[in-house]
Amino acid sequence: MTTFAPTDNGHADLSSHDSFLAGAPHNTFARMRREEPLAWNEMTGGKGFWSVTRHADVLELNRNYELLSSARGIRMEDQTHEEYMARRTFQETDPPEHSRTRVLVSKAFSKPVVAQFEGQIRAICDSILDDVIARGAFDAVKDVARQLPMRMLGQIIGVPEADLDWLVEKGDQLIANTDPEFTEHVLDKADTDAYRLMPFRSPAGAELFDYAKALMRDKEQRGDTSGVLHLILQPDSHGNVISEIEFRNFFCLLVAAGNDTTRYSIAASLYALANRPELATELKDGDAQIWETAPDELIRWASPTMHFRRTATRDFEMHGKRVRAGDKVLLWFVSANRDETAFDKPFEINLRRSPNRHVAFGQGGPHVCLGMWLARLEVRILLQELVKRIARVEQTGPHEFLRSNFIGGIKRLPVRIHH
Repeated sequence: MTTFAPTDNGHADLSSHDSFLAGAPHNTFARMRREEPLAWNEMTGGKGFWSVTRHADVLELNRNYELLSSARGIRMEDQTHEEYMARRTFQETDPPEHSRTRVLVSKAFSKPVVAQFEGQIRAICDSILDDVIARGAFDAVKDVARQLPMRMLGQIIGVPEADLDWLVEKGDQLIANTDPEFTEHVLDKADTDAYRLMPFRSPAGAELFDYAKALMRDKEQRGDTSGVLHLILQPDSHGNVISEIEFRNFFCLLVAAGNDTTRYSIAASLYALANRPELATELKDGDAQIWETAPDELIRWASPTMHFRRTATRDFEMHGKRVRAGDKVLLWFVSANRDETAFDKPFEINLRRSPNRHVAFGQGGPHVCLGMWLARLEVRILLQELVKRIARVEQTGPHEFLRSNFIGGIKRLPVRIHH
């Protein structure tokens, strides 16, 4: 079973967001893995880039930050140095700078700390599922997949529940800035030059920063030192304090990336259950071990972050091709996670797949996703609570994908619950 791009002819333009409107073009990625695992792609309106599509190569190159730097941007688009400096988050830095910031916040997202959220996540899932099951028919993305990470984001940041819809709406405007459903300032369709120094080249960045400043003022007045934002504002071991621009960009990253990728992992999981009813039965009847492996398998299959871009710091050769210093190199995680040489029957969902060396979280390098333990936990608990309550999920209409070659996911999924 695949949700993805049935009309892909094997030669999709990977620089075009429209090539991903029916899902990731997996026929193209499969051809590239077979025939040209390091391939040059032209880009309309920008400099071309190299595509890395094999699992082993993605793992190897993702580790090598000295050869492939994040410090010139992680998305396909070109940026001037001024734009990069204004918009960068700690994702767009290399060690040791990246490591210093990561140390400040990693404790808040560690496995033991995240495990303490289990009760809260289960209570949120109960509330969400009680509501939608009572209705019977609903949009699984809007009413379930969007709700859980949004409410957990509120708990982690420490914001009023009344603000959450607005925050997530602004986060969508940032990370989904290529889809006209989510923003009026579509990256490749509108003139966004006025916002070129804002995170994700979007005016939503300024609105989120103003919100974050007001939030932190309020917390300070109340003596509230809880949450990840307080941690990021503390001096490091050398007494250095994060700058105002760095804080703004971190907050925008937290709101956008902290919500969207988990949303699309959950959406893909619900699509899978609706189209392969035996998966729900397998989860319902399964032992404890299946809950250790199933979340990773569903996240592998979803692969919501489809690529990260790096920039070559020096010339190097690979697969008979010569990459030049300054070239953009894209690591296609979405392709690596379907690599037939790394996964048995990669287009199928095997809830007991083990080992599962997927790279959906950017494994193997210094930028491995901070939120991976939280994402796994949210997917696991939501599915545990869902399969307890239902006989099956039925898809009742066509699903729609996000218009993006960066973040991949189902943005609309009409379903009906059967008891």
